[in-house]
Amino acid sequence: MADFDAVLKVWPKVEADYTGYGGLVLGRLFQEHPETQKLFPKFVGIPASEVSSNSAIAAHGVTVLKKLGELLKAKGNHAAALKPLATTHANQHKIAINNFRLISEVLVKVLAEKAGLDGAGQDALRRVLGIVINDIDSYYKELGFAG
Repeated sequence: MADFDAVLKVWPKVEADYTGYGGLVLGRLFQEHPETQKLFPKFVGIPASEVSSNSAIAAHGVTVLKKLGELLKAKGNHAAALKPLATTHANQHKIAINNFRLISEVLVKVLAEKAGLDGAGQDALRRVLGIVINDIDSYYKELGFAG
């Protein structure tokens, strides 16, 4: 619970600028891990030099961060929100579990730089995201997806 609370202390900064944070998170993900851009068919043709300023990428980042906010606020009681997300990411999008780890590290960096998440907060966010990823992985196994 304490880890969720530590992250939720800075979350209002994210909520105040979902578009800015969303663009930063996905833009940074695509820059640091270019192979991940191919997982988003509608973003494949966007040149690397434009990912950080692309409005469609930022808009998808908003979706990602709003879902993450919902998961954070559930403080571990997130099955109702997480299972459908895991199901679509396994069955429809075919997203390997490692990609959640990649975006998690990007989230930690962005929140440290832009939201002022301190070292203890970064560690808390890593632990929280680790819980979420482990739960996604469990759902993947239930679905028979070897992501």
